[in-house]
Amino acid sequence: MAIFYFDIGGSPIAFRRMEGDKFLFDKRGKWIGWFPWGDADAVDKKGKYLGTVVGNRLLHRTFQPHRGYPGYPGYPGYAGYPGYPGHAGHAGYQSGFKDVDPSRLQG
Repeated sequence: MAIFYFDIGGSPIAFRRMEGDKFLFDKRGKWIGWFPWGDADAVDKKGKYLGTVVGNRLLHRTFQPHRGYPGYPGYPGYAGYPGYPGHAGHAGYQSGFKDVDPSRLQG
């Protein structure tokens, strides 16, 4: 069962194939990043900070300390079509976060 992530406005922007999956996909199923440290911080395929999971949101921290180069996880394979998650509703102001730049959410 796919785990969807939304922007502040509640629109779906990304998903994981299941809880604990280290790979992150755009809403069309293309690989866009991964979770190298096993926590809520995601990096893109080049190893640059992409965003942080806050509840069911994928948000970009306005100040993110450098954590070093995370390496490369290998290709995750095809994620398949995740379905339609609906709309999550507006999250309101999230102190220290903003939406992830949409151009970085395309595989």
